[in-house]
Amino acid sequence: MSIDTETARRVAKLARIEVAEEALPALASEFNAILGFIEQLNEVDVDGVEPMTSVTPQRLTRRADVVTDGNQQAAVLKNAPDAREGFFAVPKVVE
Repeated sequence: MSIDTETARRVAKLARIEVAEEALPALASEFNAILGFIEQLNEVDVDGVEPMTSVTPQRLTRRADVVTDGNQQAAVLKNAPDAREGFFAVPKVVE
């Protein structure tokens, strides 16, 4: 597949990128280089290769999924402009 300047103009418009008219041929050339590299990647035989999310095999540490109150009430209320009886105090807005 070959990208021409008209296609490069359309891609720039879709990406909401302003590209000067004289820069469109260079942009089309860069797109063609990228597509050429992708074609090279398509030639690689990946049969039997397991997908991976990292270059090093590692498992994330997990914690027990237990519901708690967080024990952070004092720290959260410390920055409140007005706190009473362990809650945020706000002005009354309904009459």
